[in-house]
Amino acid sequence: MDAVCGNVLAGARVATRLPAQDLDRARRFYSEKLGLDPVDERPGGLLYRCGGADFVLFRSTGASPGTFTQMALEVDDIEAAVAELKRRGVVFEEVDVPGFRTEGGIAEIEGNYPSKGARGERGAWFHDSEGNLLGIGEPVV
Repeated sequence: MDAVCGNVLAGARVATRLPAQDLDRARRFYSEKLGLDPVDERPGGLLYRCGGADFVLFRSTGASPGTFTQMALEVDDIEAAVAELKRRGVVFEEVDVPGFRTEGGIAEIEGNYPSKGARGERGAWFHDSEGNLLGIGEPVV
């Protein structure tokens, strides 16, 4: 069964869905704080496109606990991205636990996937207006 599902889904496009209790508030956050505007919309949903991938904010009565990364964006320069987002008012998470610590909102993460050709990654996390935890990552070559 796994081989069949893998073959059927191998060419599928990934499209993230993020819940929003207040779609207007979420639209403002994504526009003002992240500089992103929807490329399309329908009642109860906003479609965004970044680097050829789509994600949707949808009106929901449910909420994410915000305890895990729900969507991550990979950038070429995490320091520039974090600085720009901080300038726009985004607050980054600070973490200090054994083996994992952020400095200035950015963590050094050992290891990466061999197919990415990187030895590690740098990462940063923040919550959107709806409590969704979003990440930014930069492979370390």
